[in-house]
This record gives sequence, structure tokens and C-alpha cells, in this order.
Amino acid sequence: MVDISPQREIELKECEAKVGTSFINKPLLNQALTHSSYGNEQKVPDNERLEFLGDAILKLVVSEYLYHKFPSRAEGELTKIRASVISDDTLATISRKLMLGRYLLLSVNEKKTGGMRRKSNLANVFEALIGAVFLDAGLGKSREMILGLLNSEIEKTSKEGYISDYKSALQEYAQKHCRELPCYRVAKETGPRHRRVFWMEVKIKGQIYGRGRGGNKKEAEQRAAMQALSHIQTEDKNKVKSRGLRGILTQVRKKIKI
Repeated sequence: MVDISPQREIELKECEAKVGTSFINKPLLNQALTHSSYGNEQKVPDNERLEFLGDAILKLVVSEYLYHKFPSRAEGELTKIRASVISDDTLATISRKLMLGRYLLLSVNEKKTGGMRRKSNLANVFEALIGAVFLDAGLGKSREMILGLLNSEIEKTSKEGYISDYKSALQEYAQKHCRELPCYRVAKETGPRHRRVFWMEVKIKGQIYGRGRGGNKKEAEQRAAMQALSHIQTEDKNKVKSRGLRGILTQVRKKIKI
């Protein structure tokens, strides 16, 4: 059994209030908030096994919810919605709103290198928290917490026309409108090795249509593609308007000659 200091007790109560649940087994909550670096450093149980369990419960709860909420949608579409809803980006965003990073126990080095803000740590601690809630209070309470925190994301992602994969959307648009396929390249890299920031740009026919930055190349490419898709769609709409205006002017000139 891990001893919990009075100060840590206060922190755990704050965390419970933000999450909206109260733990019978407080050490279980403390373990969910214990990063592996701290566990190795202090020789105490960390949250990796709870994360494994929470990941499975998260997929089950969201899959069940989507199955009943959208009875007419195909398996492939439900899979895409679920993937977006339980992505690291989404889970990390929720963790930030709950301020889980400030309650996360980290090694000295992990803390120094920004571990409490790292996306992977924040996504993992949220899954570990789900696993802890499941063991402490059961599936019903886990489902209540998950859907309460993810419902707005499910509603947004499931709307018709919502795009979560901008790279695929840009490629499909380019193919459909007889344009060359997009070409991505790293424009620059900044930051220390453990916290690199990538700047990507996307070109079509040699012209830069979008730029984006991210903590990894995939994230930066998605942001560049999002900008490019907006740019190229606006450009094509303006061309259509221009052709329509030229047509009207041609007709007016013909009438004037007559």
C-alpha cells in the first residue's frame, strides 16, 4: 500500500471534483495519476496497466453508444467517428480541461521536459482514469463519465460534412477536380530533440497551398492540408464565378451589337 500524504489527499479530492466522481479506493486514483517515470523512480505502481484497461473500456462504451445512436450508419462510418472521438488529440484536450496534468506524478526529468503538458501523457492518464473508475465503481459509472465528457465531441464528429482527415479530403478533392496530387515536404524543424516542432507545406502543381505546424509530421501535414483544402476550394469557386461573369458580359456585348 502506497502512503498518501495530506497534501496529496487534497490534490486527489480536487481531481475527483473536476472528474465528477468520488473514489472508495483512493490509492487506485493515485495510481491512475502516476506516470511510469515516477513509478520507476520511486518504486511504486504506475498507471500503465490501468491505461490498458481504460483503453478497452473506452472503445466498448463509445462503440455501444454509436451503435444505438446511429442505427442507419455503416460499420466503416462508425469506425471513423469512433477513431476521431477517442484519438489522442481529443483525450488530451479533455485532460487539459480537467487539468489532469497538474495532478500527474512525474519523475524529476519528465517534469523538467514538459511531461505534464505532453499530449501522449495527457491522453494516457485519461485512459488510466477510466480504468480506475471501472475498478472502483463499475461499468455504469465509467460509462456515465465517458459519455458525459465525450458527448460534445461525438455530436461534432458525427455531423454530416465533418472532416477529421484533411489529407484524404484534399487528395479526393484534387482527384475529383482533375488537379495534380498534393505533395508534402518538411519546411523546417524547430525545438529540442525531445520536443520537436515540424513545419510542413503542401504544394499542388508546384504552388504552395497550405502550411501547418505540429508536434509530429502527421499532425503538421493535417494542418497544412486543412489550409490547402480551404484555399483550393475558394480558388475553384472564384474561377466558376469568373466564368459566369464572362458569360454574362459576352451576352450583353452580343445584344449591344444587335
